[in-house]
Amino acid sequence: MRRFLFIAVAVISSTALFAQDFDTHFEDATLRLDYTFAGNAKEQFVALDNMSKTDGWWGRRINLDNVPLKGNGDLTLYDIETGTVLYTTSFSSLFQEWITTPEAATITRSFEFTLLVPKPRKEVIAAIVLRTNTGEVGAELRHRVDPTDVLICDRSKIKPLAHSYVHKGGDSQKAIDVVILAEGYTAEEMGTFMEDARITAMEILSYEPFKSHKEKFNFIAVESPSMDSNVSVPQEGAWRETAVGSNFMTFYMERYLTSGNVYAMYDLTTNIPTEHFIILANTDTYGGGGIYNSYTLTTAHHSAFRPVVVHEFGHSFAGLGDEYFYEGNLDNDEMHSLTHEPWEPNITTLVDFDSKWADMVAPGVEIPTAVTPERSANYTVGVYEGGGYRSKGIYRPTDVCRMRNNTAERFCPVCERAIEHVILHQAE
Repeated sequence: MRRFLFIAVAVISSTALFAQDFDTHFEDATLRLDYTFAGNAKEQFVALDNMSKTDGWWGRRINLDNVPLKGNGDLTLYDIETGTVLYTTSFSSLFQEWITTPEAATITRSFEFTLLVPKPRKEVIAAIVLRTNTGEVGAELRHRVDPTDVLICDRSKIKPLAHSYVHKGGDSQKAIDVVILAEGYTAEEMGTFMEDARITAMEILSYEPFKSHKEKFNFIAVESPSMDSNVSVPQEGAWRETAVGSNFMTFYMERYLTSGNVYAMYDLTTNIPTEHFIILANTDTYGGGGIYNSYTLTTAHHSAFRPVVVHEFGHSFAGLGDEYFYEGNLDNDEMHSLTHEPWEPNITTLVDFDSKWADMVAPGVEIPTAVTPERSANYTVGVYEGGGYRSKGIYRPTDVCRMRNNTAERFCPVCERAIEHVILHQAE
C-alpha cells in the first residue's frame, strides 16, 4: 500500500566518537515531543506543540548516537555544553508525502507528529530536520529542552488502557515493544480485536528475519474502544467516530487508509511500553498504509489481511519501499526523484547503487536484469526495472517479494537483510 518514506543505509553523522552511556545522560523516563509540520510544496515549517513526560523508557539503550536508516526526517538531542550527540532517531511522515501531491501546490496544511525520546538528566538542544525527496533540508527547528521545566506535563499518574501481551519475547527494556491499537472496534467488539491482534503478531513472526528474532519482540494489544464500528469511508459518505479517526481516500486515493490524529495514538498508549504502532481497522474494505517509524494502519477483515499487515509493517518498522509499480499515466509519481538515489534500502535509481545491494548481485547477473521464470521463482537477486510506483527509472532487487506481491511467500533477501539490520540495531 502506498506510503511515504526516504531512507539510506548510512547513519546520521555524529560528533560523538563512541556510543553514549544511557544512565549517564538519561533517566529511566520518557519525554514526549509533540510537533506540528506545516507548509506546502514550496516551503515547510516545524513548530513545537507540547512536551510531556512519563515514567519508564521503553526504547533502545544502545546505539544512542546513530540510526540504522537515514529517514527523510530526524531528531537529535545534543549536549548543550559540548555539542555531543546524546540520542538520535529517524522517521518519515505523512506530511512529507503530502508535499509531493498536486494539492500541496494550491494550499498550506498542517499535520501532527510525535516523537518519544529518553528524558535527559540535564538541559539539551533538540534539533528536528525534515528533508525533501532530493535530500535537501525542507524545514528544521532547534529548541532547548529543560527537564525541570514546570510546563512539561507529567502524565505518569494516568491509568493506562486495558492491554495484554499477545506475544512476549523479553523484558521491555531489551525487547522491541510493538503496540497494536484497536481502530473502529466498539467495547463489545474487543474479543474480535484481541483475536485479530493475535493473528497479527503470529503472522509477522512467521516471516524471516522476524521469526529468528521473535525473542526480541513484544506485541501488546491495547483495547482502545471506538464509539462506532468500522472506520470512515468518504467515498461512500460514511464518517464514523473512531479511536484515532482514520479514513480512506487519503490524498484522494481510494485505498489509502491513514490517520492524521497522531497525538491521539500516543494518548491511547500513555504508560504502556511503546516503540512501534500497528493500528488494526475493523473493516473488510481493502486498504492501509505504513510510514517509517510512525505507524502501520491496515484493515483486519479483508481476505488479504495477513500478507498486507506484514507488508505494511515492513514499511513502518524497517523503512522498506514499495516494489510494485504502475503503468501508463501514473508514471509521473513525484514520490521519488530519478536524479537522486532513494533512501529506501530495497529500491534504487542506480545513481548510487553501490550503497544498496550491489554486493548481493552474483557475478554474471546483468544490470538491469531481465525477468525470467527461474529468477522469479528463486528470488534471484538482480536489478529489475520497476519499483517505487514507477515502471521506468526505479529498480527492485527481485521480481517477487512481500514488498511487491501479496502472493509472495517471503521477503526478498535484500529486504530480509535490511529488516535484520534494524532489529539488531535496536535490540542487540
